[in-house]
Amino acid sequence: MSKIRNETRVERRNARFQQWEALLTNRNTRHRLGEFLVQGVRPINEAIAHRWRIRALLHAGNLKSQWARDLVEGRVADEVIRVSPELLRELSDKDDDTAELTAVVAIPPDDLSRIPLRTNGVVVVLDRPISPGNVGSLLRSADALGVDGVVLAGRAADLYDPKTIRASRGSLFAVPTVRAETPSAVLSWVRSARAMTLVGTSEDAVTDIWSHDFTGPTAVVVGNETNGMSTFWSEACDATIRIPMVGSASSFNATVAASITLYEISRQRA
Repeated sequence: MSKIRNETRVERRNARFQQWEALLTNRNTRHRLGEFLVQGVRPINEAIAHRWRIRALLHAGNLKSQWARDLVEGRVADEVIRVSPELLRELSDKDDDTAELTAVVAIPPDDLSRIPLRTNGVVVVLDRPISPGNVGSLLRSADALGVDGVVLAGRAADLYDPKTIRASRGSLFAVPTVRAETPSAVLSWVRSARAMTLVGTSEDAVTDIWSHDFTGPTAVVVGNETNGMSTFWSEACDATIRIPMVGSASSFNATVAASITLYEISRQRA
């Protein structure tokens, strides 16, 4: 590999390395610094393809893949930093300590205007989700089924937790996703969209999913994994639907219920 111009080196556990390390485990650090770590070929490629700001690319030298060499030499990041192999392993996913690159990616602003409200669009509102893995999995479904954006409403799992990033398989970067502290702000935003119907999912609803007309602009509310939708969202919804079930299970996992709902929207519109 050719020498990288202005490449910085970090070969010991200095203050900067400790900041990167904290990005893996500390939510407050991620949001104070406005950045998070991304690993894996697909997630890094998706971040670059969707024009997320790459603050730094970390590598340990001796890059074996053309992919890694191209990124390191391609000026896709504000900074390229060479760290010792031991330090890079400490930052790597425990399931894959052979990663050649780790990206430090900037967190975009939590601005609802990042989500386009198309004439016949679909958005998902996650009501206080608990599990980062569920959030990531929902983003994959949203990406696959053409959702315009996702909102995390209220106190929720961290969107930039490594478990979220891993479960999303890069879809976090493809689907505009915004955190909102108060549900009232989200409701006002949804109501600003012309004729958008707010549809909640609940095992207690009486309308079956296939009986609801999803062909118009729709915001789907997905309740908390433990308690379902809050009273605020139950009262705000224009309609509430259920997914008929057989067997002894009392409910679907929230992500599964959301994915089924999004698929039904796609099916009706097809």
